[in-house]
Parts: sequence; structure tokens; C-alpha cells
Amino acid sequence: MSIRVMVVDDHPMWREGVARDLTEAGLDVVATSGEGRQAVRVAAAARPDLVVLDLQLPDVSGVEVVRGLRAALPEVRVLMLSASGEPQSVLDAVKAGATGYLVKSAAPAEFLDAVRRTAAGEPVFTPGLAGLVLGEYRRLAAAPPAPHDDAPRLTERETEVLRLVAKGLSYKQIAERLRLSHRTVQNHVQNTLGKLQLHNRVELTRYAIERGLDE
Repeated sequence: MSIRVMVVDDHPMWREGVARDLTEAGLDVVATSGEGRQAVRVAAAARPDLVVLDLQLPDVSGVEVVRGLRAALPEVRVLMLSASGEPQSVLDAVKAGATGYLVKSAAPAEFLDAVRRTAAGEPVFTPGLAGLVLGEYRRLAAAPPAPHDDAPRLTERETEVLRLVAKGLSYKQIAERLRLSHRTVQNHVQNTLGKLQLHNRVELTRYAIERGLDE
């Protein structure tokens, strides 16, 4: 099944170029937009699997657009694009619900790989930023955890996968470590999210670190 993608960027040449590259790579570009508020409305109708979103937009910030997209389409994946990898921008985007963050200077092949991986639910970050994000997870987890005595029980395999998520491994790395398929790892993560009533990998990683599963 083709991946349905929406491209949001206020520079027409960049927006059209990205859309063209995605189409030529076999992805289905279902919509484009140059403004944040319009993007949320259009996405609600077009229902993309993935939104490629510029951080800097003329009307509202990309971070606010992420929140709007996730509210309208909880399952949508968001790959943020930015001219820089400023740490606070990365963290704000991830906290808002972005699945990945890539600088615009990335090579075309790297960009297309990031799109496909993000659409599959795998967190993707420009090299050097993954450690930053994991560090923030740890900082957030430093606060005393809320009691979870009634938390659902996870299977042994789900716990094993969760432990590796907390260590910052990608889905591909987890699959190789446990000798599972990439799809099986994704399924375990989705099942765990459902059981724990969590919404994304940010919340899942914090949950795991709070319980010492990253040790």
C-alpha cells in the first residue's frame, strides 16, 4: 500500500520540489499547504499517513501545527524539517508529537529514507539529535512517577522490547537484537501503547525510564 503524504512548507519551490521527489519515489502526495492552520484543516480531509512539516511557517509555528494535526488525526506521523537542528526546537517538536526531525540540508536519499521510516512509526532524527532527545526523556523521568499499581501486565516480549526502546534503540536495531521482523517490533510497541494507554514513543520511553527499564 502506498504511503499517503502531505507536504507543508511556505516556500512554493521547496514545497513543489519535495512533493515531486516523493511522487517520483512512489509515494502518494495527497495534499500540500503553505500555512499552518490551513494544513490542519486540509489534513483532516485528506487523511495522510505522514505529514512532512516545515518548522517555520508564516501564521503559526510548526510545533503548534503538530499539536493540531495530532488532535485531528491521532495516528498521523509527522516528520519535521528545519534549516537548523537547534536543540530546543527539536525537543519542542518531539514533545508536541512529532515522530522525526530532519534538517533541510539532508541528502535526498536520506530524506526519502526518513520519510519511509517515519511513516512506519520509527523515530528518525538528524545524526547527533537522537542522544539529545533521549537525554530529555531521562530528565523528564527524574520527577517521581505517578503510582501505576493498576497498570496492565505486559508480556515478557513486550517488556523486552520496551527495555530496548528505553535504551534509545531504533526499531531496526531492536529487530536485529531480538531476531524479529521490523513489523513484529512495531506490533509489540503498538500493543504496549494500547495496554498502557499512552500515545507516542515519547510517553512510552518516559514510562520505561521511570521504571528503571533503561538500566
